[in-house]
Amino acid sequence: MPVILITGASSGIGAALARHYAAPGTHLVLNARGIDRLNAVAAACRDLGATVSIRSLDVRDRPAVAEWLRETHAAAPLDLVIVNAGINGGHPGGEIETEAMAFETVDVNLNGALNVALPCVTLMLARGSGQIALVSSLAAFAPLPDAPAYSGTKAALLAHGLALRAKLAPRGVKMNVVTPGYVKTTMGGDYEGWRPMEMSAEEAAARIARGLARDLDIIAFPEPLASLARGSALLPEGLRRRSMRGFRFKVGRNKR
Repeated sequence: MPVILITGASSGIGAALARHYAAPGTHLVLNARGIDRLNAVAAACRDLGATVSIRSLDVRDRPAVAEWLRETHAAAPLDLVIVNAGINGGHPGGEIETEAMAFETVDVNLNGALNVALPCVTLMLARGSGQIALVSSLAAFAPLPDAPAYSGTKAALLAHGLALRAKLAPRGVKMNVVTPGYVKTTMGGDYEGWRPMEMSAEEAAARIARGLARDLDIIAFPEPLASLARGSALLPEGLRRRSMRGFRFKVGRNKR
């Protein structure tokens, strides 16, 4: 029975991934802070035939997360861990991001992600197998002026994940980085601005699952937007900055 752990599983891409993988013979371990929505996702996955355990836990709580992961892995070794929990960052009025929002974004998107990923690396190395996916963003390649902390955390996850991948592969542990574009989610719905090539959470989940099955180093989509984002890093800074003007946005709310 494959054991799959997903953080940020109460909505959006995390919930869609849980439903995608839910099937007889699969055990899902789902995490989020919103217990009511998490229970609803768990019930839907059980209806699809999976067995499910849930834990309402803030990924910023490093000791509690580490203990939960050790207990979970001891009961049933983790085969796949998808580190997905995150927040928007940005400023509701489109102004400069506040210090408080920036630090919260770093704490959730980067520190929270590593609080999950790094203990899983240790557990999987001891076993000699396993797969970890870090959910980053195309903003890792093309930073968004209206979400500097978000862009920075996603770039850090991309660099950290690719560096670890090279070290882990000879030891039997796979590391992948997911860089989605615009996805129709509750969190994405907070953005007020142009969202080119936006896709459903279900389509995003299917693309992520295919990429993980193929063990791609970077799972970037949609392809045209991903190519533009990656290519923007090669432009002179002034030209790159002008090219990002069309991606200005405001954030109505900040959600997990």
